[in-house]
Amino acid sequence: MERKITLILGTNRKGTTYRIARMLTDELGGTVTEILLPRDFAPYCVGCGLCFRKGETFCPHAELLRPITEAIDDADVLVLASPVYVYHVTGAMKNLLDHYGWRWMLHRPQERMFTKQAVAVTTAAGGGVKSTLKDMTDSLSFWGVGRIQTIGMAVYAPSFEEMTKKRQEKAERLVHAAAEDIRRHAGRVKPSLRTRAFFHLYRKAILPRMKKIDQDYWHEKGWDRSTPW
Repeated sequence: MERKITLILGTNRKGTTYRIARMLTDELGGTVTEILLPRDFAPYCVGCGLCFRKGETFCPHAELLRPITEAIDDADVLVLASPVYVYHVTGAMKNLLDHYGWRWMLHRPQERMFTKQAVAVTTAAGGGVKSTLKDMTDSLSFWGVGRIQTIGMAVYAPSFEEMTKKRQEKAERLVHAAAEDIRRHAGRVKPSLRTRAFFHLYRKAILPRMKKIDQDYWHEKGWDRSTPW
């Protein structure tokens, strides 16, 4: 069965971060769905809270967001890629992640995330790699993604071709290691210990205080009585 990969890039510019992300998808092989931001999703979250109070379909941007959500759900592997902008992800990437607050564990997570693999990718001219990766892995983790890896490095060059040979080789090693790990765990990913711990914490300590829409969701899934794994 062909692997499905969804690559979400936090900029319209296909620079070094994109190059490394595509090196990964090329090595993995399969069908790749590319989503470039803000080209494919531009409206900013307005903070209306409708996704939390009434449901994600009430978001004023729900129809624009729907194909991205479908691409995320259908993928075997998610790749979130953003260059470092002032020590964090791009505004376009942050904006997209803001639109998925309702999917965090304490609201209405999608069970397919628990067995999914993901990689966060970033490059920087200098610093900010760690904090930028955290921006993306925070959402991946609280979505419940079962296995998350990172590829991040300071490149000290405006393009991949202008990187030193040593740094190009480092990028290739990081990509190869991530691809090998993904192949090794394909089809047998289980939720991480952290994910399972948060799931049980939310169910026991937070579920009774959740909004009714969240309580109903967990009840319909049977998660107030058992786990999805």
